Amino acid sequence: MDRRSFLRNSTIGAGAAAGAAALAAPAYAQGNRTLTMVTTWGRGLAGVHDSAQHVADSITAMTDGTLTVDLKAAGELVGAFEVFDAVTSGQADMYHGADYYFVGQHPGYAFFTSVPFGMTAQELANWYYHMGGHELHDELGQIFGLKSFLGGNTGAQAGGWFSKEINGPEDFQGLKFRMPGLGGEALGKMGASVQNIPGAEVYQALSSGAIDGTEWIGPWADEKAGFQEITKTYYTAGFHEPGAGLSVAVNRDVFDELSPAHQKIVEIASAEGHQWNLAQFLSENGAALERLQSAGVTLREFPDAVWSAMGAASQETLDQYMDDELFARIRESYNDSLRKSSEWIQKSEGTYRVQRDAYLNRG
Repeated sequence: MDRRSFLRNSTIGAGAAAGAAALAAPAYAQGNRTLTMVTTWGRGLAGVHDSAQHVADSITAMTDGTLTVDLKAAGELVGAFEVFDAVTSGQADMYHGADYYFVGQHPGYAFFTSVPFGMTAQELANWYYHMGGHELHDELGQIFGLKSFLGGNTGAQAGGWFSKEINGPEDFQGLKFRMPGLGGEALGKMGASVQNIPGAEVYQALSSGAIDGTEWIGPWADEKAGFQEITKTYYTAGFHEPGAGLSVAVNRDVFDELSPAHQKIVEIASAEGHQWNLAQFLSENGAALERLQSAGVTLREFPDAVWSAMGAASQETLDQYMDDELFARIRESYNDSLRKSSEWIQKSEGTYRVQRDAYLNRG
């Protein structure tokens, strides 16, 4: 018997028939409800805080205020990396964040943000909504008493900002670099001293020299964070997050108490927030990249030898968790979906884009 069933049955058994009847009445029938959402994002962080606020506002609007979401940014109730425990313990009702921050709870959570050399945003959506990803996210959440959904996406993230040019894999030796998730673990295998720092604290760490470089998101969010004020060396393509999903997770007891209509609204608001946020990032990045270049930022790409080293380190990182049965099943499902999605996308959209860009450049 699970924890919720035990508590429910114990309460009913101890009460009188009238008490049992009252308990059986849905909690949502007793009036309006406010849910506290905690986030891994500092208030005002471009794109990611917007995503959380958009989901919160959508839930409130679609329920006509009968279900109100009160958003608490990182540090306003709990710290950025404390939101998982806050929701599982019942201190807060739900969180919005990047699930790869919680690989310490289970390494399988990485797949629902991004893994190195993993899925683009479209490939992630294909897997999540049509090829078993959501069901596996739900299975993982059940272990911790969570009901989880995708609730945002940054699109492909940049390789990051560096205090020096990267000419080969050896340049990562001893490099103090901010990168969360399994991508960070892979860089560690390449010799980097990897730091996991909340987004709101990255600028100070970079400007003070506490770190030698950082990835954050992409041109728009990076420009808003002000990293171009500190260094002008920017790698535009990264191996670590080719389509980073953001998650909404609700305490499962809280979710079970909601009406079916309210449950569906949380699900729909999260899904719409995923697409809205992806479009937000992609619509802003191009112009922001031009502004960064105008501000003297030099755009670079990692050499092939660095990409090869990143690939080998990524494979080693993922392989080390394969003795966990759930991780292995998630990875198998993820890779199967990736193969099937990417083949068609490459043959159709990939070929088209090459030809379109060539035509436009000729014109």
